[in-house]
Amino acid sequence: MQKFRWLGFIILLTLVTILLVVFSPPHPLLTVTGTYTIGTSRYTYTDNQRAEPYSHKGSSRQVNVVCWYPENAGIGKTFPLVVFSHGGLGTENSNESLYRELASHGYVVCSIGHPHHALWTKSEGGRVTIVNLEYFGELQRENAEADKQQSYRYYHKWMEIRTADINLVVDTILAKAAGGASGVYALIDGTKIGVMGHSLGGSAALAMPRQRDDMDVVIALESPFLYDIVGVEDNRFVWLNEEYPVPVLNIYSDSSWGHLSEWPQYARNAALLTDAPQTAVSLYLPGAGHFSLTDLALASPLLVRALEGGKPNPDPVGYLQSVNRACLEFFDRYLKNQTW
Repeated sequence: MQKFRWLGFIILLTLVTILLVVFSPPHPLLTVTGTYTIGTSRYTYTDNQRAEPYSHKGSSRQVNVVCWYPENAGIGKTFPLVVFSHGGLGTENSNESLYRELASHGYVVCSIGHPHHALWTKSEGGRVTIVNLEYFGELQRENAEADKQQSYRYYHKWMEIRTADINLVVDTILAKAAGGASGVYALIDGTKIGVMGHSLGGSAALAMPRQRDDMDVVIALESPFLYDIVGVEDNRFVWLNEEYPVPVLNIYSDSSWGHLSEWPQYARNAALLTDAPQTAVSLYLPGAGHFSLTDLALASPLLVRALEGGKPNPDPVGYLQSVNRACLEFFDRYLKNQTW
């Protein structure tokens, strides 16, 4: 049975990859509204304190990062840092329109390609890593309504990997910026940091202020507070009993909005709809589904339509512009003390 299960995973992975290649032709990027021109750089950081969890060779974990930044900044000018974590099978450029929009308004945005969690990710030297089949199978099996203990084990494992990747990226970038490194590092104001992500990546972003005190603001694109689940008792998730420490914006589409009170892993999200401080904002953007929160809606409208149950998004460009504008406004408020 195990042999046939893995064969099924390989076939499904191949199909998804083919679909993305076939249905994702080059597409025009959204026009940015900021004044800065945009530069990009790709890096690979090595975590010498952590073994690669999806390898038996004992090699160190390596994490890929692509940064978008203001290219025509004045000498000595610095900008807030924003770190992004992609969804369960996303890529480092999954929300490129958002990264570019933020960079055009004066942010350094560094998006992580989590090796073996990304559908594919490319290193600084051009090495491509595809999704790990073990992880891919976990995503298929996870069902919080049917088996909370198994879901909790998966959540804990995924959050441990993702948050360690984010910590590596933030620590490396801050060390290089403080050490006087040139290029993108010279543009970073290490005292102003935001973290964000989509789906599973948003869950990892939500975890970061629980782990470190230099996170100023979080944005989660349709993501449950998985890190705040600390156990299972009487077939119920047990939640961390602490207030959320920083301003947070949770953005929802039609895919989850009507289910927040039903899905057990979203219980904390549902609670924030009725009992939340002013710094915890829940924003519902109707008219589209989960994958329309990413640039896949631009690259492959047909694939997004299939993934979201056949419901067409009548205006994917306008929808993404609404997502990007909401993120920019929230970061401006809490990282630049600006209001629109």
